[in-house]
Amino acid sequence: MSYAQKKELSGNRTLAIILVVGLQFALGYAIVTGLAYNVIKKTMQDLKTFDVEEEPPPPEQPPPPPKDMPKVPPPPTMPPSIVQMQAPPPPIQMQVAPSPPPIPPVAVAPPPPPAPPAPRKVDAARAKGDVRLLFSDSDYPASAQSAGAEGTAQAALTIGPDGRVVGCTLTRSTGNGALDSATCNILKRRAKFTPAHDSSGAATTDTYNTPPITWRLAEE
Repeated sequence: MSYAQKKELSGNRTLAIILVVGLQFALGYAIVTGLAYNVIKKTMQDLKTFDVEEEPPPPEQPPPPPKDMPKVPPPPTMPPSIVQMQAPPPPIQMQVAPSPPPIPPVAVAPPPPPAPPAPRKVDAARAKGDVRLLFSDSDYPASAQSAGAEGTAQAALTIGPDGRVVGCTLTRSTGNGALDSATCNILKRRAKFTPAHDSSGAATTDTYNTPPITWRLAEE
C-alpha cells in the first residue's frame, strides 16, 4: 500500500471518529434538553446508515511532532547505489607447445651390388717348341757376319688377343744393333702364342719374356 493510500485511509477514519463524536455530543445534548424520542430515533437511524469501512489498523506511526516545533525537511532520499560489477577475469589460456612434426623415415639406400671379381688373367702359353728354334743360320745379318759380331739377346713380348706378337722390347742386348733388330723382327713375324684368357674365358692381351737367344757364327 502506498503512502498516499495510507494517508487517505487515515483521514477517512479520523473524519468518521469526528462525526461519531459529534453525533454523541448532539445526542447527549438532546437528552439533556429533553428532545423528543423521535429525534433520538432518527439520529440513531442516521448512525446506522452511516457505513464506516473498517480497515485493518495501519502500522504504528511515530507520534506527530509538536506544533511549535519547526518543520524538519525529510531526509533526502539517496539514489540507489550503483554497484559496479567487475567483469570476470578472462580465462587463462594455456599455451600448449605444438608437437614436433613427425620425422619421416630415412630411406636407407640398398647396399651396392658386390663388385664383379677382377678378371683372372692366364699367362700366355709359350709357342709350340722353343722360340729359339725360330732362328736359323740364314737369319744371321750380313753386316754382323762381316763384323764377326756375336751375342745373346732377351726380349719382353706383348701378345695380342690373337696370339700374335704386337710388341717387342729387348731386356738384354747383344751389343750389336743388327743382331738386336733381327731378334725382334723374327719374333714378330714367326712367333705364335696361345693367347691369355680372363676369368670369363675371353682372350686378352698379355706379356711374355723370352729365354736367352744366342747369336753365334758357325765355325769353318
